[in-house]
Amino acid sequence: MVGPPTTRQIGLASPAAPEKRVFIETYGCQMNVYDSERMQEMLAPLGYDLVPSAENADLVILNTCHIREKATEKVYSELGRVRETKARRAAAGAGDTVVVVAGCVAQAEGEQLMVRAPVVDFVIGPQAYHQLPELLTLRARARGERIAADFAPEAKFDALGPQRSARGVSAFLSVQEGCDKFCSFCVVPYTRGAEFSRPVAAIENEARALIAAGARELVLLGQNVNAYHGASEAKDEIDLAGLITRLAQLEGLARLRYTTSHPSEMHAKLIAAHGNEAKLMPFLHLPVQSGSDKILKAMNRKHTAQDYLATLADLRAARPDIAFSSDFIVGYPGETEEDFEATLALVRAVGFASAYSFKYSPRPGTPAAAMPKQIAEAVKMERLARLQSLLACQQAGFNDRMVGQTVPVLVVSKGRRAGQLSGRSPYGQAVHFAGPPAWIGSVIPALVEAASQNSLTGQACL
Repeated sequence: MVGPPTTRQIGLASPAAPEKRVFIETYGCQMNVYDSERMQEMLAPLGYDLVPSAENADLVILNTCHIREKATEKVYSELGRVRETKARRAAAGAGDTVVVVAGCVAQAEGEQLMVRAPVVDFVIGPQAYHQLPELLTLRARARGERIAADFAPEAKFDALGPQRSARGVSAFLSVQEGCDKFCSFCVVPYTRGAEFSRPVAAIENEARALIAAGARELVLLGQNVNAYHGASEAKDEIDLAGLITRLAQLEGLARLRYTTSHPSEMHAKLIAAHGNEAKLMPFLHLPVQSGSDKILKAMNRKHTAQDYLATLADLRAARPDIAFSSDFIVGYPGETEEDFEATLALVRAVGFASAYSFKYSPRPGTPAAAMPKQIAEAVKMERLARLQSLLACQQAGFNDRMVGQTVPVLVVSKGRRAGQLSGRSPYGQAVHFAGPPAWIGSVIPALVEAASQNSLTGQACL
């Protein structure tokens, strides 16, 4: 399942002390997690090993997100702590600490970030982190070019190559970057750039590498993933439905998912794929943001509430057992109580399996930040609480309806308890049941015996 923006540290220290050590702090979405994994894999041949703390790192990378309110200030706050760590290491004779800011804040702030935080050695935008080894080498010679934010995404993926190391049974696979939709609240078109789709062959090669490394489920990623239109070997243009059809043929792959989608890009072929491809899971995260057409127009979403409901109806016709997740923003500039009630009405009409909801927070440089009729914080909080209460009831009801059903569970890891396994249902729910570790990576039928807000428990049926 796609989730709300989070902060995540990736990597563990190796048993032996590495020659060079890198600490990567990741903020935000799965795309940033993916980028951090690729940075680590790219640095490994240079002798860098991951460590869990900046205290012991020769290289510190902050891979940043610019979506949420005050995200930039959080980065500057963290840089203050990194500056202190760098000084302590230098005083202790542990050597210099190279500091890199990557990701969307890097793209948005650019040179200004280095002026404000001199501790930063390099600022690298989302399309340019493949140049990190070169920049590290340049630093050892002289103070050359240090801003690498404006490079084509094809150069990024070409430089990275197809080598991947799966970090579990489920793996992210980036197929598309950038967005051309220009929603009025969003910075992605400015920080990630125009839409770019990777060639089909490059994606297939990376998918094979992930499967060979142990992945059984692939989650196809993109800022606007269902706008995918990559070139085939014959130079034909392949859409996301065609890509899914090709990936589904790969031996050893059990499941496919994709995120995040835009409602206006849910075309007939992609909808049909949900009914035709058994490996494509019956769960779709499709953000609607609001149920009010007035607010959707202000957001520049390019769809109406009725358009959204019609798309879901078409998907249910193609795949009757499909379930949906979504994103909602409440308290958007100009949102009235009537507009908010339209959102609640849409939620009641759909019945979501899960959803993520946020109060509107202005992002500097976006059209919405300068809109009149900004909503008071107390009103935002009150509306958010009402919406989240409704969504929580729907999620609990969806989970409760699973009790008594036998569902195929992709086992991903050991559970927290002795002898327990943890896996995922086709709908992305966590499922816990007893079984041997040898089942990890297998799809095991399980009878659901109990449900909670966020997970299911049961027993294997073999």
